[in-house]
Amino acid sequence: MGSNIRMASRRSFLQAGALGVGGITLSDFFKLKAEGAVRSSAAGRSVILFWLSGGPGHMETWDPKPLAPAEYRGPFGAIETSVPGIQFGELMPEQARLAHHLAVVRTVNHGSGDHTKGNHWMLTGFEGPAFNSPDNRQQRRPAMGSVVARLRGANEAGMPPYAAVPHLRGGTDNLFHYAAYLGGGWNPFVVNSDPSDAKFSVRDLTLGKGLSLQRLSDRRSLMQSLDTFRASADRQMRDIDEHQQTAVDLLTSNRARDAFDVSRETEALRDRYGRHTFGQSALVARRLVEHGVSFVTVNCVPWDHHGSPGQYKTEEGARLLIPPLDRAIAALVEDLIDRGLYDQTLIVAMGEFGRTPRMNANAGRDHWGNTFSVLFGGGGLRMGQTIGRSSRRGEEVVERPVDPQDVAATIYHHLGIDAQAASFVDHSGRPLAVLDRGRPISELLG
Repeated sequence: MGSNIRMASRRSFLQAGALGVGGITLSDFFKLKAEGAVRSSAAGRSVILFWLSGGPGHMETWDPKPLAPAEYRGPFGAIETSVPGIQFGELMPEQARLAHHLAVVRTVNHGSGDHTKGNHWMLTGFEGPAFNSPDNRQQRRPAMGSVVARLRGANEAGMPPYAAVPHLRGGTDNLFHYAAYLGGGWNPFVVNSDPSDAKFSVRDLTLGKGLSLQRLSDRRSLMQSLDTFRASADRQMRDIDEHQQTAVDLLTSNRARDAFDVSRETEALRDRYGRHTFGQSALVARRLVEHGVSFVTVNCVPWDHHGSPGQYKTEEGARLLIPPLDRAIAALVEDLIDRGLYDQTLIVAMGEFGRTPRMNANAGRDHWGNTFSVLFGGGGLRMGQTIGRSSRRGEEVVERPVDPQDVAATIYHHLGIDAQAASFVDHSGRPLAVLDRGRPISELLG
């Protein structure tokens, strides 16, 4: 195996991937390039990523500038938090109340205002294709969730390692949540249903009409026989791997169905999260990590508020999206603390960039990658602080620039992954490190 694999075999492999729910892969195709890239001491840890596709304004959220001129300050003020000297935007009273349980990195930057580049950058650690390039939908590196799925797997048998709720649609260039050259088996299990809807249900967790467990077993036996035949015809093709077993586990175990069943929660707790998509999705995410999912993306969209025709102005977009996000994150923090899960669960909230510090002529903000904020919570990290300082008008980094790879490295570190020690072979046979320069943010590690 490895870099000598023939292109025809690779194409056969990719085509064969459509046969299985989780995808058929070559069991030896992916190899760690160094031993010890995953620490066993991090077993049981998980991540919940609030993905804010479109780019939230840092001035309206975690880095307000109440003393800046009005055209920079924007329509909202700042409020004090539970940590003296730290302010959040006025639409975030719940997170302000819990700021001692949170940490904000205010100086993440990659310098790009391109949605496509930024989306890829923040989800994978690497710059993506430009919006206007021919390959603008081509994912170059695997998303963090897919890497975690490949290296860590699920924390409990019978659960997907990587899940997304309510869906991965919407936003702007919301394209890069997937496994790339790791193979389809490491893509997220996407709920594709809104937990705040009375008719909420999760597809692919029940057997199709007329399909019994015996018929499912018969089909699996047939596929194993086909795989044996394929292996004899081409020695580079291997047995169906653990992804198909995981798919069978999802269909035959009550654990996954129970995990997604938000109706098992009390009405009071559901009210606490908020009876909206953000809140109920966050509650499902808590249930998923509690039942053994390692990485959950809560897809919160859309944040691209230019104020131009067909798009929200900064004020209306902020009033629509920030309060439910604020409530969802705060409820999740307190719920995880109450359940003794906060230290082993890392919460991250971020988009692909921030918004321009100066308001535009349409009462909106445009794209800004020179400095923006990322929220962290829990994970046993040092909370109750801000890291980095942006300029008085929120335009540039003044102290402590943070690279997107540093954000990714911090997430991987929580999960026990040394991202520079682990590498995978891409479609052309090149070994590529999970990250090539990022370091965990030292201030968060204490």
